Amino acid sequence: RAVASLTRHGVSVLGSRILAVKGRTSGAWRTTPVNVLRLEGRRYLVSARGEGQWVRNLRVAGTGELRVGKHTEAFRARELSDEEKVPVLRAYLKRWKFEVGVFFDGVGPDSSDAEIQAIAGRHPAFDVLPVH
Repeated sequence: RAVASLTRHGVSVLGSRILAVKGRTSGAWRTTPVNVLRLEGRRYLVSARGEGQWVRNLRVAGTGELRVGKHTEAFRARELSDEEKVPVLRAYLKRWKFEVGVFFDGVGPDSSDAEIQAIAGRHPAFDVLPVH
């Protein structure tokens, strides 16, 4: 809650953003705090808690906004395949295991590719791409 409050007021903590996505049935903006992972020049959103509402909404909308205070960045999303997720999940756990590790069934940044692959299907991840 403290991170979400700071992010809403313009202070990003370890890459935190407020994700805004239009609801798939209401069309109203829905917001949730997220961690944006930067890896090899790209950015990713990972759902530590699995198939939550923001994941379902982003799949339908295909676009969203990342907000920090008054700064808003529109983006489009591409969902990663389970095979693509392995290095992304490893980097995500390396950065935020202290915060989200409980949701990854004992898998951590030092787990084998096979162990990470085994849980990849339970953790949707998206490429954050520019809107053209």
